Amino acid sequence: MARVSRTPALVPAARAVPGLARIAGSAWLHTTEWGVRTSLRTGLRVARAMVDPGEMAALARDAADVVGVASELARSVVAGVPVATALSSAGASLAEPPVVSAPQRAGSPEALRRRGAELLERSRDVWSNEQGHPAYARILDELAPDEARILLLLLQGGPQPSVDVRTGGPIGLVSSELIAPGLTMIGSRAGVRYHDHVPAYLNNLFRLGLVWFSKEALRDPGEYQVLEAQPDVLAALHSVKFAKVVRRSIHLTPFGEDFCRTCLVEEAEADQDYPEHQTPEAGEASEPPAP
Repeated sequence: MARVSRTPALVPAARAVPGLARIAGSAWLHTTEWGVRTSLRTGLRVARAMVDPGEMAALARDAADVVGVASELARSVVAGVPVATALSSAGASLAEPPVVSAPQRAGSPEALRRRGAELLERSRDVWSNEQGHPAYARILDELAPDEARILLLLLQGGPQPSVDVRTGGPIGLVSSELIAPGLTMIGSRAGVRYHDHVPAYLNNLFRLGLVWFSKEALRDPGEYQVLEAQPDVLAALHSVKFAKVVRRSIHLTPFGEDFCRTCLVEEAEADQDYPEHQTPEAGEASEPPAP
């Protein structure tokens, strides 16, 4: 039987197969590890890019660099350049830091002026259909569920009565001391879950510009009859020999009313008539009651 001889040119190639397999396996492991690390880093960068225009621009540049290097790698391999040499050249290209101008800080004067110019440009766009204040999304993140119920009560139920209990009698005519400020029935009327937090809720709503506290009483005295019969009001009245009640009121601001119509009621109910709230006048105190 004749022995089939091996082609001399195939012997080195056959011997090289195990080495190529090892190289391919090593490359696959390193590529997988790089991919995991890169995906994690890219995910963090994308999150930062959502709030940082500078990071967004840098991410776009890096993505373009990677696409360009990959295209160059493919052309080199097709042209006959050894794979190892092509990969080495591509790695060096990606490792080189891009020569770009330093990104502007989000709060720098230049970045703020650019955002201001973009805002004014949008204001001149007659085709723009933007609705709702851009702060509404942030405000929703800063509201407790109970606070949303309070806002809905103010929108649908109108301004709410509030009373301060102070020292009275002859001495109170000269110097009256505050005993209990800002007593209301807002918590029970709104159906909040945590009644003890109502003062903090009202302070937060004031901080967000949604409500204001008027020193003026509501026009209807009957609004105060049930409130002044509440246990906490009676306890404050009986805590001193002479006491008096000072009637006040709590209102939505125009900004707060628009927020409620936009975010807290159905679209079909947004344009209906709701009870009217007073608007704070110039010079009128509108701060939350002192603790």
